[in-house]
Amino acid sequence: MSSPRRAAKDALERAAKAARGSRPAVPTEKTSTKIAVADAKRVSAAIERSIADGKLDILPAETLQALIAAACRLYAARREAGEQFTPVAHNALAATDVMVTASGLLRAADLAAFELGMWQGWTGR
Repeated sequence: MSSPRRAAKDALERAAKAARGSRPAVPTEKTSTKIAVADAKRVSAAIERSIADGKLDILPAETLQALIAAACRLYAARREAGEQFTPVAHNALAATDVMVTASGLLRAADLAAFELGMWQGWTGR
């Protein structure tokens, strides 16, 4: 049986291969979506188990950054396309987790909380 770290690494490698186009053609889009969903759930579960076990090095920083960036771009694209949902389920994260991540995202984009407030006022989001 593989470790959570290995499972996460394997799922990320499969996703990277698919992004590069090296994965063989999948018969249908529905099958491809099911595979992506299953891979994402496995990675998510492996990360959660790792956190619970105190093993915070399950993903290198660069991989975690790429994963967060891709998730942010996908969420933003779906919202721009008209979907209405929050990025995580209600009460799925502690307030501190949200604040630390939001602060890090703002810092990474060279934005301040003031600019976020202005943007929210202009867009109504």
